[in-house]
Amino acid sequence: MIEGIHHIGIGVPDLDAAIAFYCDVLGMEDEWGADIDGTDVQSDAVIGLPNVTARMRMVRSGSCRVELWEYANPAPASFDQSYPASNRGITHFCLQVSDIASEHARLSAEGMTFAGPPVAMEGMTAVYGRDPFGNIIEIYEETGAG
Repeated sequence: MIEGIHHIGIGVPDLDAAIAFYCDVLGMEDEWGADIDGTDVQSDAVIGLPNVTARMRMVRSGSCRVELWEYANPAPASFDQSYPASNRGITHFCLQVSDIASEHARLSAEGMTFAGPPVAMEGMTAVYGRDPFGNIIEIYEETGAG
């Protein structure tokens, strides 16, 4: 039986910068991490790649966890930091906020780029933005029934 989503994994080019963004800017808590040195056969088996060398940190906000990965081996493929949200695969994750206007302004001042200002719709206000590495993060506020 599936109980829920435990975490979302995101590959990043600079783990220290990612921790600074996700913890210092987004306010997530740094829970734990691991360094994988290329000799961990269990990690290789779970991931499905040989001789993985990587650094990982699990960060958390409430019940939402994000697992940040900086791979050295195998070398990551190039990444289009302006990929469209219409791509296949995981296109974004969403952070529920209170006072979306203030969060939009705060995150913009911290360097997060957005598709535009928050958009009010029936029962919600939302907008897509990007972390420093081009990953799409939606901010979302419930505003009433709808």
